[in-house]
Amino acid sequence: MRRCLLCLCLLLVVGCAGDTRHRLYVSSADQRMLVLRDGRVLTTYPISTSKYGLSSQPGSNATPQGAFRIKKKIGEGLPYGAVLKSRRPTGEVLRVNAPGRDPIVTRILWLDGLSPSNANTFDRLIYIHGTPEERNIGKAVSYGCIRMRSRDVAELFDTVGVGARVFITTKPLSQIRQ
Repeated sequence: MRRCLLCLCLLLVVGCAGDTRHRLYVSSADQRMLVLRDGRVLTTYPISTSKYGLSSQPGSNATPQGAFRIKKKIGEGLPYGAVLKSRRPTGEVLRVNAPGRDPIVTRILWLDGLSPSNANTFDRLIYIHGTPEERNIGKAVSYGCIRMRSRDVAELFDTVGVGARVFITTKPLSQIRQ
């Protein structure tokens, strides 16, 4: 009986860690994301961080900096361009570069800060998500979140799991040591 309880406790602790194989590095300098699996480069994506720079200050509309984990994934199976409002699909689907529209689309990977300086990230509703304004990917244009093309965020969503670590930095990707 004692051994079974020990095994159950170990299973719970290991299971809580989530995705330990993937690491994501977001460079505001390059406006790119590097994805590693088991320490090896898997892919890179163009992204967009905030036009207000990097900061964890509430109300700043800036992208937070530091170490994070993916706490929740939302939108599995939705079509590209599916609009999400308050993290729920509205039923509307926007085409790429739809004029005058910039809602969250396709998928959400909700970030949780791992240090006291960015612990408010989850409450600030900072996500990695799709945008219909794909023409602006590669430029700092967001209001705090990390924007991606719909096909890229859907691929990332299917690749990484809850618990995967995300590092947001001002450094170029070439200076990041895996």
